[in-house]
Amino acid sequence: MYMHANGAIPAYEDVASKFFEHFTAIADAINHLGGTGLWDDQDGFYYDEIHMDGREIPLKTRSLVGLIPLIAVEVLDEHVLDGLPEFRKRMDWFLKHRTDLAERVSCIEPLDAHQADHRRRLLALPSRDRLTRMLAYMLDETEFLSPFGIRSLSKVHERAPYVFRCGGEEFHVRYDPGESTTGLFGGNSNWRGPVWLPLNFLIIEALERYHYVYGDTLRVDFPTGSGNPRSLKQVADELSDRLVRLFVPGSDGRRLCHGDDRCYVDDAHWRDLVLFHEYFHGESGRGCGAGHQTGWTALVTLLMEKAAKRNARSAMKTTHPSHGH
Repeated sequence: MYMHANGAIPAYEDVASKFFEHFTAIADAINHLGGTGLWDDQDGFYYDEIHMDGREIPLKTRSLVGLIPLIAVEVLDEHVLDGLPEFRKRMDWFLKHRTDLAERVSCIEPLDAHQADHRRRLLALPSRDRLTRMLAYMLDETEFLSPFGIRSLSKVHERAPYVFRCGGEEFHVRYDPGESTTGLFGGNSNWRGPVWLPLNFLIIEALERYHYVYGDTLRVDFPTGSGNPRSLKQVADELSDRLVRLFVPGSDGRRLCHGDDRCYVDDAHWRDLVLFHEYFHGESGRGCGAGHQTGWTALVTLLMEKAAKRNARSAMKTTHPSHGH
């Protein structure tokens, strides 16, 4: 939001209002259109649907497509809204007169009783309950959670490929952790199982936003079923560390992204050449696809910076422990 001396430029407040209204309408459609929208309450997951012969058929593949709704989250702080009077006026009018959509915007009371005026409005596609159910899949090592981030397709489809039958033909979606085993879509397998960094980055940012609202009141097992509860900020940090691990040399000098290619370990001329591959093998971390995707894989540098700051703070606490001051 652009600001001038007297607050936000009105034209930008108007644009923000329009985006706010569009968000709530889209959220309602995804969650309620046709009764349940794209949400499958039995499975606890969002699925694509295909309209064919007058029927709506859910495509029950557990993929990143079904996790993308959790990325659509934003937090509006009340003290920020105070500086946007036209936006607040239009938002309040919209929520009052479109009660059918108003439930898509949650008003969250402050976590700290000393911040009674610090109320927040949460804009998110999944409710808290749905978010928790989605995360149970996402953080399951037999499903999405890889040692190197979030897979683009659940590993469950390795032993149980999804089959779609149409016009006497069968179409299969199978978990491929690395290079594609099919020529469909040019043989590209970004969405068939590998770890795709840009979507992982957006998931991490979303988890941090949810934590900003829910704090430690929302904790989930990491990994699922481990009995090891973590806040969403801790989950975000853990996922970030897994992605960073792809690029950092281990004790043997090998970077996971280079696979078994020894020239990146043994040859001094190649040792510090780090390639930003298009995606990464879901089981080994080896870089796959194009080796020049600096436009999105370079996002890992931001995660590295955050990880370095976390490590520095941790080291500071270890070196200078608090004595109650």
